[in-house]
Amino acid sequence: MSTEEKTSAPIEPTPPETPPHPTPPPRAAKPGRRRVIIAMIIILVLILAIPRVIHAFHIVSTDDAYVNSYVTFVAPRVAGQVERVLVDDNNRVKKGDVLVELDPEPYEVAVAIKQAAVDTAEANLTATQASVKSEIGQVRSLRFQLDHTIEDVDNQIALLSARVATLDQSKAALVYAQAEYERAKRLLDTKVISPEEYDLKREAIDSANDQVSQDLENVFQTRVALGLPREPAAGQSLATVPPDLDQVFSAVRQAAAQLIQGAAQLGIYTSSYNLTPKQIIAEFYRRDPTGDLDRIYMGIEKTAPPIKQAETAVAAAQRDLDLAKLNLHYCKIVSEIDGVVTRRNVNPGDYVDVGESLMAVRSLHDMWIDANFKETQLRNLRIGQHVDIEADMYGGKQTFQGRISGFTEGTGSTLALLPAQNATGNFVKVVQRLPVRIDLVDYDPNKIPLFVGLSVTPTVDLVSPPSGPNAGMFLQSDIDSTSVADDSAK
Repeated sequence: MSTEEKTSAPIEPTPPETPPHPTPPPRAAKPGRRRVIIAMIIILVLILAIPRVIHAFHIVSTDDAYVNSYVTFVAPRVAGQVERVLVDDNNRVKKGDVLVELDPEPYEVAVAIKQAAVDTAEANLTATQASVKSEIGQVRSLRFQLDHTIEDVDNQIALLSARVATLDQSKAALVYAQAEYERAKRLLDTKVISPEEYDLKREAIDSANDQVSQDLENVFQTRVALGLPREPAAGQSLATVPPDLDQVFSAVRQAAAQLIQGAAQLGIYTSSYNLTPKQIIAEFYRRDPTGDLDRIYMGIEKTAPPIKQAETAVAAAQRDLDLAKLNLHYCKIVSEIDGVVTRRNVNPGDYVDVGESLMAVRSLHDMWIDANFKETQLRNLRIGQHVDIEADMYGGKQTFQGRISGFTEGTGSTLALLPAQNATGNFVKVVQRLPVRIDLVDYDPNKIPLFVGLSVTPTVDLVSPPSGPNAGMFLQSDIDSTSVADDSAK
């Protein structure tokens, strides 16, 4: 078909569009039914909201709270070169685990030197004990010497009495010779005796006089030897001596002084220097209730000053040795708590000084919450109240249990490095926050751990009664020093 034919072909008319059916208007809801629906919605909202509203009046919460724990800084107790470092950051360690080892050789040498000093001091103690035994023997000898001196004085007194008796006998013999001479003299005039017999009687008188003179000199010698006057006082006998001569005689005093001198070296002292030998000996025997000499000398041997001095030297040397061993032990630096290593800043080969910080160990178990409640929230808070804790780290899916254990004695502003001063009078009241410590209950870091510094939201239950130590109080009770000492000893 040609183009013209196409053009000249008649055009068919388009059928008219069918008009759409009209939409029926919506049916209006009944007013009563709408009210019922609205009322049901309101009742449902109230049912859901009322418990929450009621619960809100029985809780106190804050989002200004953080996880905290103890931190122990690891520092050497002795200086030295680091030989090994056995841990790194984030390693878990237990109490007693070795963290760092220092070169022990210098301290091993020090231990050997101190051990030699101990051996020397012990040898000196043995020698001193032998010397004290010798001195005890000398004191016993001096004691016997004192007894012997007293016996000599007693013998001299007895000799004086014997010589006075001999003198009396000589005087009697002189009297007899004198009487014989007088009789012979009368008989000579009557020629009864011969001149030779008369001469014998006269010689007998001379001999008796000489004997009396000799015996008298012997008495004088004995008196002088006893420290007495050559001749007694008027009215006294030649044999008269003081009753305590054997205690005050110079030789006895000298022997007593030597005994006191020897005993003083053993630590035995008399109560007075004016004691007589008998009093000195009696005082010595009183050192034992039964007067047993063996026990007395054994006690002296234990308490003698030279032995005490030697024992002190041994003890001092032993303490030096113990200190050297302790320093050697400190070459192994151990963890004092269970926790996690942080801030390690030591490497093998470093030389460290005493007290230098090498790393820190954060406790995993001794953790708590520092919650800064507003002062307007503290009215009903008490120690022992139960706390629910939500950690931001877990998005509110995990709730930890806790218990209020104490209130800080001061708000955060007073504990600041530079507390606010309002000396100018420009005062604007700001709601203060008081740090409240919340201890975690039944916390197990091996299951769901918390980390220091994490933000948490503690919610205190004001309805449940407080429990545990100091329950219901603001302040804790005084610390029992005895229990603290027992815990530290453990």
